[in-house]
Amino acid sequence: MEKERETLQAWKERLGQELDRVVAFWMEHSHDQEHGGFFTCLGRNGKVYDDLKYVWLQGRQVWMYCRLYRKFERFRRPELLDSAKAGGEFLLRYARVAPPGKKCAFVLTRDGRPVKVQRTIFSGCFYIMAMDELWRVTGEARYQSEAVEMMDQIVHWVRKDPSGLGRPWLPGAPASESMAVPMMLLNLVEQLGEADKEMASKYAELDDWCAQRILQHVQRDGQAVLENVSEDGKELPGCLGRHQNAGHALEAGWFLLRHATRKGDPELRAHIIDKFLLLLFCSGWDPDHGGLLYFQDVDGLCPTQLEWAMKLWWPHSEAMIALLMGYSDSGDPALLHLFYQVAEYTFRQFRDPEHGEWFGYLNRDGSVALTIKGGPFKGCFHVPRCLAMCEEMLDALLSR
Repeated sequence: MEKERETLQAWKERLGQELDRVVAFWMEHSHDQEHGGFFTCLGRNGKVYDDLKYVWLQGRQVWMYCRLYRKFERFRRPELLDSAKAGGEFLLRYARVAPPGKKCAFVLTRDGRPVKVQRTIFSGCFYIMAMDELWRVTGEARYQSEAVEMMDQIVHWVRKDPSGLGRPWLPGAPASESMAVPMMLLNLVEQLGEADKEMASKYAELDDWCAQRILQHVQRDGQAVLENVSEDGKELPGCLGRHQNAGHALEAGWFLLRHATRKGDPELRAHIIDKFLLLLFCSGWDPDHGGLLYFQDVDGLCPTQLEWAMKLWWPHSEAMIALLMGYSDSGDPALLHLFYQVAEYTFRQFRDPEHGEWFGYLNRDGSVALTIKGGPFKGCFHVPRCLAMCEEMLDALLSR
C-alpha cells in the first residue's frame, strides 16, 4: 500500500510539473497583444505560422485559463486572468457571424472578421464554456447571461429546429446522431450547473436526455460502442454505422461518470466503466505499437479515413482522465493499471522535452508525424485539462 501511495505521489508531481510547462508555453507564445484572443497555429518552438483564429479554440483557452485561475492557487496570477478576459472580450465582439443572431463562426481573421462557418454547434458550445467560467472568476453577470442565452439557442437547434445551423435536409441522408452532440451538451449541463442549484434544476431534464442518448451508442448486445446511430438508437448500415472513435467514447465515459455521481447511481457507474472505459480501451489499444488507434471499423474492415491508424494527443488525454476517474470512483485496481499504461505511453511519445507542450499527431509506430504544437484543432485545452484534472484526482486520492 505504501509503495502504491509513492507511485501516486510521483505521478501527481510529474503531472503538476508538466502542467506548469504546458501553461508556460501557451502564455509565452499564443497571446495576441494587439487584437486580443490567442494564436493557436504554433510550430514546434511556438512560432506563429498562421494568424487565423478558430472560435472553438479561443473559447477553450479562455475556459482553461479561468479554470486554472479558479482551481489552483499557483495559477491565481493577474496575467492569466487578464489574458482570459481579453480572449473573452474578443469572443463577445467577433464570434457571432451576424449579431444578434447566435450562430458562431468557425474561423476568424486575426482582427475578428469571419472567414468560415460550420453547420454544427461546437463553436457555440465552447463560447458557452468560456463565458460561464469568466462569470465564475469575475462575478460579472453579463458573462453568465451570454452563456445561458447561447445554451438555450443550441438546445433549440438540437432538439427542436436545426434549420438555424444552415444544414439542408436531404432525402437520401440517414437520420443519424453522432455521439459528439449529446456528450457535448452533457458537458455543458455540468458546466452551467456547478454549485448552482437554479441552473442545475433548469437543465435537469436535459441532463437525463443527454445521458440516455449517449447510452444508445452501446450496440451489439453491449459488445461495441459506435460513434453514430440512428435517431431511435439503432445501428446504421455501412461505414457510418461501423465507425468507432475511442477518444470520443472515453471522453463520453467520464462525462457519464460525472452524471452518475450527480444521480447517485452506482449501477449506472458500473455500466459506464464496463462499456465506455474497459471495453473501449481493450478494443482501441494498438497491440503492436501501443497507443490508441484514432478510428476503427467495428467489423475489422479497413476504415476509410486516411488518419485511422495515427495516434493523436486528445484521445490519450481523455483516456487518462477517464481511467483515473473510473479508479477514483470504483477502486478497481485494473483501471489504475490502465491509467499508468496510457500515461507512460503518452509522456514517452507525445511530450516534447526540448520545446515544451506535446506533439499532437504521431504515426502508428509512435514517431512524430507533425511537429506543430497547435493548429485548427489543437489548442490550449486537452493537454492542460488532462494534466489539471489528473493532478486534482491524485491529490484527492492521496488525501483519503
